[in-house]
Amino acid sequence: MRAGRVVSPVLVGRESELARLVALVAGAPAVAVVEGEAGIGKSRLTAELLGDPAVAGLRVLSGACVQIREPFPLGPVVEALRGRASELDGAALSPVAGALRELLPELAGVLPETPPPLDDRAAERHRVFRGLAEVLTALGPAVLAVEDLHWADGQTVEFLTYLMSVLPGTLRVVLTYRSEEASGAVRAITARAPHTIAAEHLVLPPLDAAQTRVMASVILGAEEVTAEFAEHLCGRASGLPLAVQELLALLRDRGTLIRWEGGWARRALEELDVPSGVRASVRERVARLSPGAKEVAERAAVLQLPVPVALLSGPDVGAIDEVLGSGLFADTGGLVGFRHVLAAQAVYEAIPLGRRQALHAAAADTVRELRPVPLGRLAHHLRQAGRADQWVEAAIEAAEQASRLGDDAEAARLLEDVLRGAELPAARRAELTVKLGWAALELLRPPPVADLVTGALEQDVPPPFRGHLRLLLALHLERTRIDGARIGEAFARAADDLAGEPGLAAWAMAGVGRPPSGLPPEETMSWLERALATLPAVADPAMRMLVLGKIAMIFVVMGDPRWAVLADDLLRETGGRRLLRREVNAYRSIGGAALFSGHHRRGRRLLTAAVEEGAEPDLRERLELRCLVNLAAADYFEGSWHGLPARLQELRDQFGDEPHERILVDIVTACLAAVQGRQEAALPPLLDAAAEARTRGQYDDLVLPLAMLLRLTAARGEPEAAIEAAVEAGRHWEASELWPVAVRALPGLTEALLAAGRPEEAAEVVARHAARVDGLDAPLAAPALAQSRGLLAAAEGRWARAAAEFAAAADAFETVPARYEAAQASEQAAACLFALDAPEAAVRLGRAVAVYADLGARWDLDRATGLGRRWGVRPAAQSAPAQAGNDHALSARQEQVARLAAEGLTNQEIARELFLSPKTVDKHVSAAMRKVGARSRTELARHLLPGD
Repeated sequence: MRAGRVVSPVLVGRESELARLVALVAGAPAVAVVEGEAGIGKSRLTAELLGDPAVAGLRVLSGACVQIREPFPLGPVVEALRGRASELDGAALSPVAGALRELLPELAGVLPETPPPLDDRAAERHRVFRGLAEVLTALGPAVLAVEDLHWADGQTVEFLTYLMSVLPGTLRVVLTYRSEEASGAVRAITARAPHTIAAEHLVLPPLDAAQTRVMASVILGAEEVTAEFAEHLCGRASGLPLAVQELLALLRDRGTLIRWEGGWARRALEELDVPSGVRASVRERVARLSPGAKEVAERAAVLQLPVPVALLSGPDVGAIDEVLGSGLFADTGGLVGFRHVLAAQAVYEAIPLGRRQALHAAAADTVRELRPVPLGRLAHHLRQAGRADQWVEAAIEAAEQASRLGDDAEAARLLEDVLRGAELPAARRAELTVKLGWAALELLRPPPVADLVTGALEQDVPPPFRGHLRLLLALHLERTRIDGARIGEAFARAADDLAGEPGLAAWAMAGVGRPPSGLPPEETMSWLERALATLPAVADPAMRMLVLGKIAMIFVVMGDPRWAVLADDLLRETGGRRLLRREVNAYRSIGGAALFSGHHRRGRRLLTAAVEEGAEPDLRERLELRCLVNLAAADYFEGSWHGLPARLQELRDQFGDEPHERILVDIVTACLAAVQGRQEAALPPLLDAAAEARTRGQYDDLVLPLAMLLRLTAARGEPEAAIEAAVEAGRHWEASELWPVAVRALPGLTEALLAAGRPEEAAEVVARHAARVDGLDAPLAAPALAQSRGLLAAAEGRWARAAAEFAAAADAFETVPARYEAAQASEQAAACLFALDAPEAAVRLGRAVAVYADLGARWDLDRATGLGRRWGVRPAAQSAPAQAGNDHALSARQEQVARLAAEGLTNQEIARELFLSPKTVDKHVSAAMRKVGARSRTELARHLLPGD
């Protein structure tokens, strides 16, 4: 092989990007994102930045994600910190940093003692995140570089997202990932970074022909290469710097490069068929190595990651030097491996299967000698070597390590691989399936494992596992909301099998009673009563609150007043402290159900408490965002629409791939669009969201879109399809006894039936609802029934009766509160009063017009002003009724934090002044902005500092 340079000694084509990064890291806090396809030069650009004189006075902390994951969460962050004990010696770390001892045993000598364990996995994880942030702060001015985030584990992504909200004023962060492989969560890491953090987001483009010409020149050591050669090289390499380097190395090895008039040229364009991309180039270069060097290259390709020289060299010690000399390998601090993962993949794919298995077996023996043993890599090599029994044991050990460290995603992945790929005894399969089922439920998007649970149950399952498996089957099926009968049966059988575990048994009993259960109402209630009676025997307070929340949630949608007593029990037992995740879930469950059942104020208070009092384990994800989705629905229900479209869009971006929440966001967005004058545009998304909710069995969510569709189609004179859909949904609501929820759609259904010329059917529907809601705790029943009776009376020309019913409905809707519905009822009362020539008609109409104008309800405003014109009345300017209650008032702490934010202080500055965490400050600022309808801190200042 001909010796020669393989890598460009200078950075080419990235000068402006490097200058932007250097300028960015001159200050802190700062974050840079560098994205691009594989081989585009992300790592080279990052290396040039970290070696720049501007970074000389900073600590460089670097780590990279890898394709073969270890059962060790936060791998790149741990890599960046594990050798920093001496630099932390004497640092004043708080007790929370002790939570890092198991994750970073190398720092044990400088970390506080391990704090007592928590009963909440998410809270444990959050404590680790706080500890990491504290260590990064203690290290002083630094650059943290995390590369290849497209391979990141979930906790690394969560931590970096969290870090953006508490970024120390001395830290700069550089993140890299492949554009085509990065998940939405990776891309969202910096999406919510505070405006106080300086930021750059670079997307690296391919090199053009001119830049390729410069790179080729410096690699070949010539002043210039021919333009023809550069054009050809750029095209064959697709502008990828890595491919340019590989192709030049191949051409030089072949001897097809010649000097020509002081530069370089190809011998003949038509004679040389250079393989495109990197793969064929790398394989041909490896084929030119000596047998010993080729074997080393193949062993390194199988290992994938750099390893100590002694573990790779074998008897031919010169072989490694030969591969290093070829430019395929890089030596990084005594660890040797391929310079780029693409080259390793190209070599690996060319190894015949039989030899590949033998190399994997040798690799397994090699990694066993590393300390600590990388269990993930060991399991990978054993599996690829065909050593099934050893693979199973290594994978299970890796899963146990992942679970112990709180990495449920990796534990679930490893266990699922074992259960799908190995023959196991029934008892062992049942045990591992239970572990998989619980680990998967900890994830935001659990993998589909119901088939594995079903398969385990079909074998001879030992009694200790049978109840867990049946409960897990029900819970995983419940995520899909499909096959309600099978879900209910699994819950019921689990309850019988779990008699010795009252917490899980009560959970299963509540699951049987959850609508739509498909059972007769008395049987549904019997299961709920059993669950309620079991609660006192549940020793774990968090589990007791979780089940209590589920029972209360069912009671509220069924109109059982005991829900309020259970909610009070929840508040009493959890009040005065930060809420654990299961308690937050209970608040959310009851609060969301209360909203849809018409308990707007109580529902909002529970949801707000869940957001503001949660123990911050969710990092503005998962439960907190779900609460915010319901709070957006509360804003719509109550008529608090200022800034609502922007909040809905933000939530839509967050929940784009989470069906349940996305459907609700889409429904509220479409309803808002319709009333604000975009009826035609609102129809398709309303129909789509309603169809998807129906398919997924989300019948409680169907009430809102159907109510709007009924009104829209009645106004167009085409109500039949909407009526049919409402009648079908009504059968499900009736079967599940969801009358407090269903009654919200009654006025729209009554209006549509009358528009369709079916007054007798309309009267029967109103009478049936009145009979079914009688005696139930259903705040919407009185106003909805009054409005519907008003519609029936108006259709018969009984104006006085209709006006009285509409006026009563308007007053009752105000009490709920439901301002938009109250305005509609006031407008309808005005129409009847005009027919009676009653003087108060104009006052009623003016009240409706004021609310419509305040809400921006253009559709209704146009109709109401048109009504006034027909009667020769210009509605008097009536102020919109104030929103009842003080649910939008700021708490003392929120006002204190918000005023400081309005005065221009950053979250970090407020945190220092008030002795809070920056995350808590952010939650208070967000809550204040939501309550006053501000979309920015500038608007918040205008609300709170009106004199400025």
